[in-house]
Amino acid sequence: MRRVARRLVLTRHSKKLIEAMARTNPITFLQQVRTEVGKVTWPSRNEVLISTLMVLVLVAVASVFFLAVDQIISLIIQYVLGIA
Repeated sequence: MRRVARRLVLTRHSKKLIEAMARTNPITFLQQVRTEVGKVTWPSRNEVLISTLMVLVLVAVASVFFLAVDQIISLIIQYVLGIA
């Protein structure tokens, strides 16, 4: 079977983009970052609160579930080994 060497093919656009990125000074970079951050759709305070509460509730449910499973497995192992 013949092996075909794979190469990264750069188009003119990607070459220009790489060159432009290499020449960007820190002030221009920070200006671009500020512009991009302004385009971000940030969640509202209510959305953050609801998401946080959902995470906390699911963590509590998962904790209780794994506690119950752990206790059941512990009882089964004690019964099988005759420790209890």
